[in-house]
Amino acid sequence: MKEESLKLKDWIDNASYEDLLQRWRFASCGDPFFQGETGQYYSRVMAEKKDKLSNSERVEISKRIGWEKP
Repeated sequence: MKEESLKLKDWIDNASYEDLLQRWRFASCGDPFFQGETGQYYSRVMAEKKDKLSNSERVEISKRIGWEKP
C-alpha cells in the first residue's frame, strides 16, 4: 500500500493544475486519489497550484475542461 501511495503522490506532484482539476471534477466515487492521506495531500497540492494562478487563468482552465465527462 505504501508503494502505491508514493506512486499516487508522485503523479500529483507532477500533474498540472489542469490535470488535477480534471481528475477532481470527473473522478468516480471512491477514487483512491481522494481518500485518506493521499486525498488530503491531493487537496493541499491542488490548492497550492491553484494559488499560483491568476483568477483569469483558473477560469480559462475550468472552461477548457468543461463539465461533461470526456
